[in-house]
Amino acid sequence: MEKLVLTIAAIMFSAGMAAAADPLEGTWRTTADDNGNSGLIQVAPCGATLCGTLVKSYDSSGKEMASKNIGRNIISETKNTGGGSYKGKVYSPDRDKTYSSKLKLSGDTLKVSGCVFGICRDGGTWKKVR
Repeated sequence: MEKLVLTIAAIMFSAGMAAAADPLEGTWRTTADDNGNSGLIQVAPCGATLCGTLVKSYDSSGKEMASKNIGRNIISETKNTGGGSYKGKVYSPDRDKTYSSKLKLSGDTLKVSGCVFGICRDGGTWKKVR
């Protein structure tokens, strides 16, 4: 009986660990890009990494707008490297470029930056909305 109780406890513990979401998961509001546009990025697991899909776009006045990038992965191949830091890829719609990204999570803010061919860009600080 004791062995059965320990087995059940071990299964419940491991199931709870598997269900724990990464703190980066959720919906993030980007800062304005070069055109003044911003968006909502939904971050979720995609295989062994995290991806962030553009789910809404906003113009410079904050009004929701149509975008050919809705449904596109803005964040991809992203892995937690510990201490609130993440590395992966980030796509910038205003420049149509994909950067090697560095993300730094602090509470409900995410500092985004990236580099491509030695040219680096500050992607601003995103705010978690959900």
